[in-house]
Amino acid sequence: MRYQLVLEPGRADRQYWRDLWNYRELLMQLAIRDVSIHYKQTVIGAAWAVFRPLVTVVILTVVFRGVAKLEADGGAWYPLFVLVGMLPWQFFATILGESSNSLVSNANLVSKVYFPRLLVPLSTVGVPSLDLLVLTPFLAGMMLYSGTYPPWQIIFAPIFLLIAAVTSLGFGFGLCALNVKYRDVRYVMPFVLQFGVYVSPIGYSTAKVPVEFHWFYYLNPMAFVIDGLRWSLLGVGSPFASWHWLLSLSVSLLGLLIGLRYFRRTERTFADVI
Repeated sequence: MRYQLVLEPGRADRQYWRDLWNYRELLMQLAIRDVSIHYKQTVIGAAWAVFRPLVTVVILTVVFRGVAKLEADGGAWYPLFVLVGMLPWQFFATILGESSNSLVSNANLVSKVYFPRLLVPLSTVGVPSLDLLVLTPFLAGMMLYSGTYPPWQIIFAPIFLLIAAVTSLGFGFGLCALNVKYRDVRYVMPFVLQFGVYVSPIGYSTAKVPVEFHWFYYLNPMAFVIDGLRWSLLGVGSPFASWHWLLSLSVSLLGLLIGLRYFRRTERTFADVI
């Protein structure tokens, strides 16, 4: 069935979500374009998806294992323990970083053509998803090398990755709308994401965090995601050991609702301000 777009006053608000679905092919094209640009004129191409987290794993292993003498939960091989923590964090951080700058990066498209602007930050999921796919065989190789076999709860791994994607998009919606008016956001984000590596349980276990601080610790939504993925892939720890995981989910949901609401409220001004 051919879709016909009629521009009339108030239509964008009344049929926004329908338009979002009807423009799904544009979403795919934007994602494919981002992937092609991301690896264009690179020497090792998609291997950067493995190289970047691998370097971080080495650094965190030296700092937390070599210097701080920390151990992984359940006797897991420490580099593998760190890599499984780095995997969802890189997924989250890449989506958040790209989505927060997506509208400014697509200023010409946003200012000239009508389409639901929400498609622009949504399309940024393509590159991190490909990076995740490229990194998966390397992760499987490390698990095989260390003699680690995934437990039955591996079936829940996609759910935790979905939570990471939804959380990053929720914050990304609000930040990309804010970035249209205040370009400082692009300078703040790298610092925030770098800081997040150390406040998230990537190089250490949640068990090392005193229980009395868990109410504050779990305000970081990635704490629950990282613990959940380790539980799913390595069978160590438990993301549901206490009720505090509900804090992380609440922050994720609240971030999505606030980010989406702010985006929709300011969307009609993007073309004029950008």
